[in-house]
Amino acid sequence: MKIKLIIAAALALFVVSTQAQAKLKIFACEPEWKALAETIGGEQVKVTSATTAFQDPHHIEARPSLIAKTRRADLLICTGSELEIGWLPLLLRQSGNPQIQAGKPGYFMASEQVERIEVPEQMDRSMGDIHASGNPHVHLDPHRLLSIAEKLSQRLQLIDQKNAPFYEQQFANFRTKWLESVQSWEKQSATLAGKKVVVYHKNWSYLLAWLGIEAVADLEPKPGIPPTSSHLISLLQVAESEQPEVILIAAYQGDKGARWLSEKSGIPMLTLPFTVGGNNASTDLFTLYENTVSQLLNTLQDD
Repeated sequence: MKIKLIIAAALALFVVSTQAQAKLKIFACEPEWKALAETIGGEQVKVTSATTAFQDPHHIEARPSLIAKTRRADLLICTGSELEIGWLPLLLRQSGNPQIQAGKPGYFMASEQVERIEVPEQMDRSMGDIHASGNPHVHLDPHRLLSIAEKLSQRLQLIDQKNAPFYEQQFANFRTKWLESVQSWEKQSATLAGKKVVVYHKNWSYLLAWLGIEAVADLEPKPGIPPTSSHLISLLQVAESEQPEVILIAAYQGDKGARWLSEKSGIPMLTLPFTVGGNNASTDLFTLYENTVSQLLNTLQDD
């Protein structure tokens, strides 16, 4: 009897292990793409993220642990448009994984699936950290995010054909719920149109364009350059003339410059999650948007 129980337990363990191994392994560069991959992939995928919401995705070290994860990945999903240019190419080279190289089905750059804004007409080093392909921070436009989700579903269907119907249905479910949520968010946030803000970086551009909010100043003197004393002083004049109502920073950004400007100008500072995990309330893509819209309304609503 004991022998039969041992054999049964061993078989059950083998089945569970085999099922776990059968899951599609996805390497995401940022938390938003991990969340999207888990939403569309469901029980058929296992997703890891290279970064957290408290790390600047521009500047990540290509650690051996990340190389090991890319080596085992069936699919790579990153922002693209040069956002990870400082570390992703090294990961890809060191991984030796042919499935996730550029041009292969396992290589998926989210921002390159949609039209991008702020594409520079010309650029040189004096302009700072300019992205030649346009602003890569597309995940804070819900309409672009939906397009990316659809294309990710199609890619999963191509890579894992036996589970193609599952991925198709997962996207259909997501699309229905997402469109309902977007309609609600847009109705709630209608009063935000025309508001003025100061930003730390152009990572808010898609969000602000969606909500009709205007960025009148940037804490960075040039993209990718931390705030300087002289630039912050110059922003006091901008604040006086433009009358912005809030200074926006992301959870991963230092707040020293924002706090100084806030104290000198009287403009409140607001830290938004920016991506999934950026605060306790933002546990998935839906709650990321809900919390972001809610915080903006609480801060910018008229008295």
